[in-house]
Amino acid sequence: MSSLFLLSDMLQRSDLWQRQSYIDGQWTKGSGSSPLVLRNPATQDVICELDQATGADVEKAIAAAKQAFPKWRGLLAKERAAVLRRWGDLMVAHKEDLSHMMTAEQGKPLEESRGEIDYAAGFLSWFANEAERIDGEIIQPHKPDRRMLVTREPVGVTAAVTPWNFPAAMITRKAGAALAAGCVMVVRPASETPLSALALAVLAEEAGVPRGVFSVVIGDGREIGGVLTESPDVKAISFTGSTEVGRILLRQSAETVKKASMELGGHAPFIVFDDCDLEKAVADAVVAKFTTTGQDCLAANRIFVQDRIYNEFCEKFAQATAALKVGVGWEEGVQQGPLMSTKAVDKCVDHVTDAKDKGAKILTGGQKMALGPNFFEPTVLADVTDEMAIFAEETFGPVAPILRFSTEEEVIERANNTSYGLASYLYTYDMKRIWRMGEELEYGMVGVNTPSFTGPPIPFGGYKQSGLGREGGSYSLDDYLETKYMCIEVG
Repeated sequence: MSSLFLLSDMLQRSDLWQRQSYIDGQWTKGSGSSPLVLRNPATQDVICELDQATGADVEKAIAAAKQAFPKWRGLLAKERAAVLRRWGDLMVAHKEDLSHMMTAEQGKPLEESRGEIDYAAGFLSWFANEAERIDGEIIQPHKPDRRMLVTREPVGVTAAVTPWNFPAAMITRKAGAALAAGCVMVVRPASETPLSALALAVLAEEAGVPRGVFSVVIGDGREIGGVLTESPDVKAISFTGSTEVGRILLRQSAETVKKASMELGGHAPFIVFDDCDLEKAVADAVVAKFTTTGQDCLAANRIFVQDRIYNEFCEKFAQATAALKVGVGWEEGVQQGPLMSTKAVDKCVDHVTDAKDKGAKILTGGQKMALGPNFFEPTVLADVTDEMAIFAEETFGPVAPILRFSTEEEVIERANNTSYGLASYLYTYDMKRIWRMGEELEYGMVGVNTPSFTGPPIPFGGYKQSGLGREGGSYSLDDYLETKYMCIEVG
């Protein structure tokens, strides 16, 4: 049974399934010479073929956005907010269709897809409220007969380049902030997951987003990204993806000195002290490691466990991991889907092989699966050391390395020994230790006794080479606003 049949049979609204770019309020046949063939990563069945945009199409989207900007900016904040709320409400109303499309193109279990739609819609609702709180201030003058004030104004045309692992939420987190601020946006979604982005465009139009304010262009990342970064009309760019690609986009954006927000790679430590609730730490580690099949920049990539509870943690964690149900995302009870590509599977194999050759023990998993070329067993490695490749590199897959530590000072040094600094996890009930480590861990986010800490109100982002700026929360609006100072002589 093909993915094409499954998807078409499941959708209540067939118009959510689009195959062309959405430019200036129109479904536009791209001028690319070859179609984009979209496959289900679990079954390898062809879902559909999509028209691809070229650089010329992207320039049309930018021109349309530039033309639409003055009118969108000129709306009252409450009017923009009303549109964003309707957009979010429509996402929730059509959650089942959006979730099935996401599972088809991304592979994640259907329950995870439903959770992402709620999460993604939450950004639109939250930024709708935040649109009415973008204020300036009056400054006490330092010169006589002067009045000094600060306003915050939208930067103009913005661009977003989004990843395949969260194909809806990474768009609404960016577009919600940009549109709330009064900006307009051109989005280039990942080629692996364009359907979610195009469905969002359908609902955006239905919610009342004017033509040109929100466009989605499907096509080659290098070509489209090059046009977006080099265009002087694009004033800000937001990217979620690998650090390597982030560096390229920053270099390309330098010529026009754009505002840039970058949410890049992660290599999260999950630190477990012996005063923790062991059962909770084990259960939470499974969530932190294996959600989205480990294809998450927040995934727990290095699990540090203190000596006294090390063996017990390893045993319980391996048992919980072995119990995870792996399969096609539509199947009942599936908790782990496929990886996005065979390249990702190969990296899991390489990390497991390297660790095993250097003395690590495979407690469970460690093999490719007969389910298909993109499936890899949920895997636990014990006795991992800092010399192994998996300690230094982000796996982006369902392989959990466990490392032993003795002291607080030791684990801080080892946890910080990376060029990444996005998220970290800390399990302890010692409040003094929580404060000390919360300050000393070189990460933009620290989850204490919880694997779940993201959401619309929080400033999502990292230290070091994990990115620039913050997404979500009021802090994220800074990337879409210019601060203007006015000094008025009144004497």
